[in-house]
Amino acid sequence: MSSKTGRDMPTRQLTGRSPRKHHWWRWILAGAVALIVLVVLAAGAFIKLQKAPAPLTLPTARASTPASPLDGSWAPGTGSVAGFRVRESVLGFSNDVVGRTNAITGTMVVTGGRVTSAMIRIGLATIKVGGKAQPQFTKSLGTRRHPAATFTLTRPIALSTAFASGAATTVAASGHLAMNGTSHLVTFMISGRRDGSELQAAGSIPIAFSEWDVKGPAGFGFFGGLMNHGSAEFLLVLHHLPEKA
Repeated sequence: MSSKTGRDMPTRQLTGRSPRKHHWWRWILAGAVALIVLVVLAAGAFIKLQKAPAPLTLPTARASTPASPLDGSWAPGTGSVAGFRVRESVLGFSNDVVGRTNAITGTMVVTGGRVTSAMIRIGLATIKVGGKAQPQFTKSLGTRRHPAATFTLTRPIALSTAFASGAATTVAASGHLAMNGTSHLVTFMISGRRDGSELQAAGSIPIAFSEWDVKGPAGFGFFGGLMNHGSAEFLLVLHHLPEKA
């Protein structure tokens, strides 16, 4: 192109965006991705470093000599605890999420050296995780409509002479576990012993959440989350009830 003076004028190149702006967008996108990764890694590290409570088992202290009749009615008292355990995983980091409550009531009847009946009630609305209430878990457990889980024994349990004398033994128990408005027959193992005037029993029940229509809290999307199964744990410290007049 020539001007009126006859000199050639430089041709201007028309472009949509400058390369410098492209570089800025790349840096912003890379920074956002790096921030997300760091946050998730920090969450995973936090999960890994949180020490979950150990599974509920019989006390390790040596048991005292039995000091009360075995036959009769028994009820959970001080020292009883129950709850749940669910595995959580985030980007390869994993740990157990554990809930606990002491809101346990019910009765167990022993007749002729056998547990002939038992009904245990656990207050789900009072479960705490890490010592704090967690509304997302109580919502998943449907506590607004069904505030408690109950276990009802359906088959008597024979107690051995070793148990009667104070030795720790393990037996199978079968019964209906009702939770979130649904009841299923479950069979699991219980460890038990006599300790002075108390009976102690501990165990866990595998739980597939879908069977009780329990929907787990939201996790970390494709980065990880809670497993779709877990276990219900318990340690019962039972005290002999006085006979009715």
